[in-house]
Amino acid sequence: MASGKEIRTKIKSVQNTRKITKAMEMVAASKMRKAQERMRSARPYAEKIRRLAANLSQANVTDYKHPFFVRKAQNKRVGVILVTTDKGLCGGLNTNIQRVAINAMKEWEAAGATEIRACCIGNKGFGFMQRVGAKVVSHVVQLGDTPHLEKMIGPVKIMLDAYQEGELDAVYIAYTRFVNTMKQEPVLDQLLPLSGEKLGTPDSSWDYLYEPDPQVVIDELLMRYVEALVYQAVAENMASEQSARMVAMKAASDNAKNVIGELELVYNKTRQAAITKELSEIVGGAAAV
Repeated sequence: MASGKEIRTKIKSVQNTRKITKAMEMVAASKMRKAQERMRSARPYAEKIRRLAANLSQANVTDYKHPFFVRKAQNKRVGVILVTTDKGLCGGLNTNIQRVAINAMKEWEAAGATEIRACCIGNKGFGFMQRVGAKVVSHVVQLGDTPHLEKMIGPVKIMLDAYQEGELDAVYIAYTRFVNTMKQEPVLDQLLPLSGEKLGTPDSSWDYLYEPDPQVVIDELLMRYVEALVYQAVAENMASEQSARMVAMKAASDNAKNVIGELELVYNKTRQAAITKELSEIVGGAAAV
């Protein structure tokens, strides 16, 4: 059995750890509220531009067909945008979305994909893709607590340009969707080509007047639409990150409290055993005299 001094040292160490996890829990709770507000405020814009793109896909005003709407016969060359966190200590959040991404990559290869390119948003996903030997064409890390589109659009545009130039047949985005504080869902969505399921079917047909030119307007609008999808995915992932970190740190704090209680119980038993032993030695010595 460990000595009383060793047990006291362990108790002190666990107490210090519990202080850290408790502080991280409170910080994550504060950031979680801001991240959820940011995510919810971005949803109306994403919904409006999705509806506009859906109406645009059904409009017959122009014969121009944007490359984002063109579906390829086979997905031989696939791109995936993996959205993860920059920091750890958020439970199985990154592990779950990484598992979804790697399983999808194996399925594409089994279906005959000859090339898979990856764009990583977040340090954890970047490190994971490098470890599995994936072809990482672009990445962005250290986004901070607030997503900025100007920092993300460069790496993402590499994938979009590759699709427009015919170098990729499809582009997918993998991220963690925020459901509630206790539940975050890993999602793999098809980003390109824009499918009818993603856009939705408009209730009625809309006609538009294009100024200055239909091609210019449609190109700009669909680019903004894809950017909105990527921004919304990163905002959802950040809200999920803070929620998962708060829950994980709360569980760690509660576990540390239980460990402290168990160690204190062992310490008291050890101390009582030492006292009993000393008394027994004193009584035995007195009886011998």
